[in-house]
Amino acid sequence: MTQRKYFGTDGIRGLVGQWPISADFMLKLGRAVGSVLARDGSKRPNVLIGKDTRISGYMFEAALEAGLVAAGADVGLLGPMPTPAVAYLTRSMRAQTGIVISASHNPHHDNGIKFFSADGEKLSDEVELAIEREVDAAFTTVPSERLGKARRIDDAVARYTEYCKSTVAEDFSLHGLRLVLDCAHGATYQVAPKVFAELGAEVVAIGDKPDGFNINHEAGSTHPQALQRSVLAHDADLGIAFDGDGDRVQLVDRNGVLADGDDILYILARSWHAQGKLQGPVVGTLMSNYGLQLALARFDVPLIRANVGDRYVLQQLKEHRGLLGGETSGHILCLDRATTGDGIIAALAVLEALVRSGEDLAVARQGLQKMPQVMLNVRAAGAREALSSSEVKQALAEVEQILHGRGRVVLRASGTEPLVRVTIEGADETEVQQLAEKLAGIVKSAAERS
Repeated sequence: MTQRKYFGTDGIRGLVGQWPISADFMLKLGRAVGSVLARDGSKRPNVLIGKDTRISGYMFEAALEAGLVAAGADVGLLGPMPTPAVAYLTRSMRAQTGIVISASHNPHHDNGIKFFSADGEKLSDEVELAIEREVDAAFTTVPSERLGKARRIDDAVARYTEYCKSTVAEDFSLHGLRLVLDCAHGATYQVAPKVFAELGAEVVAIGDKPDGFNINHEAGSTHPQALQRSVLAHDADLGIAFDGDGDRVQLVDRNGVLADGDDILYILARSWHAQGKLQGPVVGTLMSNYGLQLALARFDVPLIRANVGDRYVLQQLKEHRGLLGGETSGHILCLDRATTGDGIIAALAVLEALVRSGEDLAVARQGLQKMPQVMLNVRAAGAREALSSSEVKQALAEVEQILHGRGRVVLRASGTEPLVRVTIEGADETEVQQLAEKLAGIVKSAAERS
């Protein structure tokens, strides 16, 4: 990633109005994407653009559209659509690229751009670097007869709704279940209630009235308290919370208790293993609870840990030919039915598992006993460099020896701040707290001396 000027690990993101999250940059970016796609010359490029519900999405959609058309690319405008919907529609409509205007779970004053290839997957490093080089080139416009055209895709919601429903069995029904959906005032507000209602559920929707500013505000998967209250108030069987762009999901059981990505991975792995459908290992991240690893081991399913980020989870799944992976935050990848993390499809997969077993969420998750976890942040000028010191390495080895077979420790440097995160899990909460504080103190001392 050190070669990149604009792209991070998941597209381009920042504060609206500050370069590169500005209208002038998006105009350049649209032209750059169209120019790179046109290089093989085999056919006129076709690009889809979707967005979440931030007010700045109108501005960036128009700028990207103008840049793409100037480069000779045709544009399909999807309107507000979940990120995974854009991935699916890019593939199914035979587009060369899909663009999502979204900052995911961030507040409205942030925004960003994500890209999908023709296969509905993240762009390759080579294509991203080619786009960056073209962004910095002079802005040119193709001759008038070669300009692209733009059109609205009026049936995008209907197309994606049918796709979501197709990921479960034809006879699958949610009849008799009352579900509360929290759409985070984001991109799922149109499609999610439609999907679950058409499958037979009684749907209570909250967080479904976006105004351009309220996306993720005290709603959705990053603020599940509203959903927990609503599940209890409506005596619902289950609650489902999405984030602003619909690629994350968290669940709430009938008792108002939150179920995160680790719970979801456990329920799906257990169900798929019992059916003989689970292939390869389950892939989590460095932050996946140690209790998940122990629970999966009870039915001989290994847990592989990737770096934090769904991009890295996907890499490990492909390398080990697995189907199921995800993050504690609720990015869940079910590669037997989607190419990217999809909150609606992951929720449907869990409901399918529950209906099949006759269990509700509160019962199905009982086999996963999460370990107490303590996370401490060490902020100091030399924090990242401290990780390579002999003092910190020795302290880390000692903690690993103490927790061997009954817990784990992770030291992780922030990629953007002078900060190290100390995470320790184990059965004894008091011991975990003491070990975390001791290790954090050693990291801080080493950082101050570096």
